[in-house]
Amino acid sequence: LVSEVHSLPGTRVIVVDNASGDRSVELITSAIAKEGWQDWVEVIANQHNGGYAFGNNTVIRRGLASSSPPDYFWLLNPDTIVRPNALKILVDFMKDNPQVGIAGSRLENADNTLQVSAFRFHNLLSELDRGLRLGIISKLLDKWIVPLPIVEKNCQVDWVSGASMIIRREVFETVGLMDEGYFLYYEEVDLCLQANQANWCCYYVPTSKVVHFKGQSTGIKLYSKTKSKRLPQYWFDSRQRFFRKNYGFFYAALADIFWLIGFLTWRVRQVIQRKPDNDPPQLLSDFISNLVFFKLKEKLW
Repeated sequence: LVSEVHSLPGTRVIVVDNASGDRSVELITSAIAKEGWQDWVEVIANQHNGGYAFGNNTVIRRGLASSSPPDYFWLLNPDTIVRPNALKILVDFMKDNPQVGIAGSRLENADNTLQVSAFRFHNLLSELDRGLRLGIISKLLDKWIVPLPIVEKNCQVDWVSGASMIIRREVFETVGLMDEGYFLYYEEVDLCLQANQANWCCYYVPTSKVVHFKGQSTGIKLYSKTKSKRLPQYWFDSRQRFFRKNYGFFYAALADIFWLIGFLTWRVRQVIQRKPDNDPPQLLSDFISNLVFFKLKEKLW
């Protein structure tokens, strides 16, 4: 981020360590002192790991309360490498488009191939497609599936990846901080939805480029070409929280049913066509045990 900071005087970088339990804080602090970066970067060591939203809110809350709050907050994952001018491009775009509340970078793999970085909001039909994974059905449901086609021009979208997203200060002042009820996953979707409901636009800005080692931090790669590890409980909790919080219990229940219909159909097709099983271990049993019907007594805070 050194070159990015130099291209935008006044930029401040804060590294948040969510109680990683290793020597991260010590090593990063030592590197900052060695390189003489103290005037623009610091480290915050949280006492416990409250998740992605919790870690980001640590900084956002402090920034909003400062005597000179920043115009923008740039959230950047640890498993990323920033291409030249990625930040400046985002800031210039936000300055030129005051109606935009959130914007995201184009994410790339280490081999320069592109990742899907812009999306639609999750819905019933997208859950059916997510479980089914049948090309002809995906084409029929093209207007509802979550991933958007990769394009080379700026475009308005529902939400962008939290791996690299810039948020206007006024968005937080309007809709509040990120929901710390999410430990990991869906929190950036939720934030973009809250902003959307408050009439803030979200844009994908492909000229801002960031390499993202997808799944590097968690080891989770949903529906990938290689076997992923078992999905953690917080993934199921986050998915359910998103649907229940934003659409209600019955919609969340329908979302479960649509996914199950799609996934069970996929399993039958998988056996008949002898397709490889690259799903996370115990995906079906874990999903069933986390159906919204079994979570009736749980409250959303």
